[in-house]
Amino acid sequence: MAAVYQALHRRASSLLCRFHSTYVRKMRYLNKLKEDDSLCRQAQTSGNFYLFHNLSPFLQKAGKKYLVPQLSAAEMRRILAKFPEAEQWMEKSVLIGCSDEHIPHFALDLGALEKSVIESELQGSFTDLRKALFVVDGKDSPLLASAQSLLRWHDSHQYCSKTGQPTQKNPAGSKRVCQASGIIYYPQVSPVVITLVSDGSRCLLARQPSFPPGMFTALSGFCDVGENVEEAVRREVAEEVGLEVESLRYSASQHWPFPSGSLMLGCHALVGAQQAEISMDRLELEEARWFVLEEIVEGLKREPRSSKQDDGSILPWFPPKQAIAHQLIWEWVREQSA
Repeated sequence: MAAVYQALHRRASSLLCRFHSTYVRKMRYLNKLKEDDSLCRQAQTSGNFYLFHNLSPFLQKAGKKYLVPQLSAAEMRRILAKFPEAEQWMEKSVLIGCSDEHIPHFALDLGALEKSVIESELQGSFTDLRKALFVVDGKDSPLLASAQSLLRWHDSHQYCSKTGQPTQKNPAGSKRVCQASGIIYYPQVSPVVITLVSDGSRCLLARQPSFPPGMFTALSGFCDVGENVEEAVRREVAEEVGLEVESLRYSASQHWPFPSGSLMLGCHALVGAQQAEISMDRLELEEARWFVLEEIVEGLKREPRSSKQDDGSILPWFPPKQAIAHQLIWEWVREQSA
């Protein structure tokens, strides 16, 4: 009887595993890599690698497209062999995902090595991430953003904030441990609200002095300690443009690597049409203005290089498709056009 029960149990377990989705299997495999150091070290010998140099991702140009190459572990060993001091560099990599076939993906920053040698060897270039997000395929943008954020976190958390002693990352890069005190540090993200304000027939966009010429986007700001999303949205809109939000709704979220690892919480906010006069905070913003539907539709068609006019003036343009601000603007356009 026991043998029959065990056979049924094995069959049920087998069926359960078979019915698990690809996503569930991937997530469980990634979790094992984070928890099992020896398994992760083994995965580093057969996984694929995305390269960075001082937090700039490596890209290759193919015609008019920019590709984000995945380098095999064997190719990584071949390249690192050219640098005698880089024998253990693959251990500095951080786990950032895996394929459906459970091929692990790692990100590795080679900032201490000669950039030109790597670029020449691989026929590509290390590109500032802000620029890279404009040119790479949409499916690659989240991966580059999360990889850079994780690499940046490790670079800035090499010492324990309590003891001042060095911290050591685990092979997956999912945590750092203070060897002196045993304190464990985990990567964290900062919540940021990004809000498209509308008065019903217009939407409000703004720009900061640091933005590329002509680029306007939705209002954004970090959540204060103790705030919920609704409170943060109302405060940011009041602070930056002097308007009072009557109602708001959540749209979607997105990880964003600037200024470091941030979780962007996208919202739509409505203000009263009779009380829509902008009072801009000039310490935060360079310009803020209302746009009508036709201006938004035209701005969505423009690219940075096509916004400059013959007379030197620059027409407004908006963030790339990979940015949640772009999604918020498109949602508003669809609502206005309905």
